[in-house]
Amino acid sequence: MPPEINGPRSGSARRAKADSAADGGVIPLESLRSAPPKERTDAARNRAAVLDAAARLFAEHGVSAVSMDQIAAEAGVGKGTLFRRFGDKSGLGVALLDARERVLQEAILHGPAPLGPGAPPAERLTAFVDAYLDYLLEHLDLVRMSETATPGARYRIGAYRFWHRHTAILLDGLPDPDHAGHALLAALSAEHVSALLPSLGADRIRAGVHVVAERLRP
Repeated sequence: MPPEINGPRSGSARRAKADSAADGGVIPLESLRSAPPKERTDAARNRAAVLDAAARLFAEHGVSAVSMDQIAAEAGVGKGTLFRRFGDKSGLGVALLDARERVLQEAILHGPAPLGPGAPPAERLTAFVDAYLDYLLEHLDLVRMSETATPGARYRIGAYRFWHRHTAILLDGLPDPDHAGHALLAALSAEHVSALLPSLGADRIRAGVHVVAERLRP
């Protein structure tokens, strides 16, 4: 990889190898980021009402204490509509996080350095760790729910593929940058951070992930 390529930029300027492409092809990194849903006006209105209601209830009572029935009642929609649209509470959590993920992805692709393009890979990796931890700590319960809904759920979330490609590109030069990207993201999993937060605190977790990133860098 040419030395000036130090992280994801845009689909036209940078193409990254897919994690698993049967034909050996490549996919635009831009295509890995979350996209706003396209829907009818009434569906969009119902979706907004549900997401607003869920955000209020989660903030007031905590994610685990809120049921889908409560969310449907608060939003003024039928329970069947809610389940058809989001599947379960973890699907609702993914939808709530989507807009927040898009903001971070846009900053990585097009924002100012060092989170965005233009800085050396080491600086971009540190900036990503800090930005992702800020996002994770603000929405820890929701991210944890979305990542642990079923075995392996974290790795099937579309945003994870984006975070992984970004870190793998920044770790280019290692014998296996794809594995190194997964290793770094393992330290940023919501389940892992949730378990350590009460005993270590956010500052020690942040410092520890910085050490992991420094050790992994080529």
